[in-house]
Amino acid sequence: MLDRLWERGTDFLGTRYAIMGGAMSWVSERNLVSALSNAGAFGVIANGSMPPELLEKEIIETKKLTDKPFGVNLIIMHPQLEQLIEVCKRQNVTHVVLAGGIPSSSTVKAIKDYGAKVMGFAPSALIGRKLVRNGVDALVIEGMEAGGHIGPVTTSVLAQEVLPQITDVPVFIAGGIARGEAMVSYLEMGASGVQLGTRFVCATESIAHKNFKDTFIRSQARDAIPSVQIDPDFPVIPVRAIANKATDAFARMQREVIEQVNKGELDKKAAQLKIEHFWAGALRKAVIDGDVEHGSVMAGQSVGMVTKVEPVQDIINELIAQGEDYLKQHRRVACSA
Repeated sequence: MLDRLWERGTDFLGTRYAIMGGAMSWVSERNLVSALSNAGAFGVIANGSMPPELLEKEIIETKKLTDKPFGVNLIIMHPQLEQLIEVCKRQNVTHVVLAGGIPSSSTVKAIKDYGAKVMGFAPSALIGRKLVRNGVDALVIEGMEAGGHIGPVTTSVLAQEVLPQITDVPVFIAGGIARGEAMVSYLEMGASGVQLGTRFVCATESIAHKNFKDTFIRSQARDAIPSVQIDPDFPVIPVRAIANKATDAFARMQREVIEQVNKGELDKKAAQLKIEHFWAGALRKAVIDGDVEHGSVMAGQSVGMVTKVEPVQDIINELIAQGEDYLKQHRRVACSA
């Protein structure tokens, strides 16, 4: 029954399971990505701010670790987006996930012209339909329960809004998913698959620092909170992370920058960039260096269900077992009715 439910998703990804790994900067690199793909899921390299030469190296090294399908996540605001697409073309990347806004039809076309499939993030049915018109082959809808940069709407509401309206392309659900029962419930609603990020951070194959993983294991859902916007004139895309000293530092930094603008010491555009760049260095500080007090410990609300370090294959097996048990129970109830 599970195979039937996500057949459209597995056909699209070319995988055994329609489970995508969320593209997490500094975490979703060759080791975790290849482990996910080898386990029957679909790993996605997080390009983030990587220049083209580093992305090419990462793709090559990932191919050495797996012969299974995997994708690359590109941020459309990247100043070298065209060159990154050329790297994907040269390395014959089969799936490109575009994030960070609404990609132009020309960007989508440049990827599809070399034969790859394009996926895009849709925070609403309206934007989802626009992405499909622009040529996107599949959608990911991610609710505010997710870690990192988030939108304002929950996963359950987005699923109810988008799934009945957009049926002409596969739709993958993300945000707050950590168990097989939740995964199956979205498949039954019409999703083609799911995307999980937080659940895989503490995988054995994840290169995240031990301090980072330990913080995940200690944390509860309520500990993963969105960042606060101080002034409506300086908009901030909320970032969900474990509350720590960096959370307070971000609020202080906003106040200091806004004060500099008010005094004429900094123009508004430069101030906005300074605010937006805060989390880039803070994330590396936590993930790689292990500074979980002053770095950004980005995590979704499902972090409370991450309880130990374990291999990717064990996580996947557990999700599948939970999903199958859920379906068997429903079948028994239906037969007895």
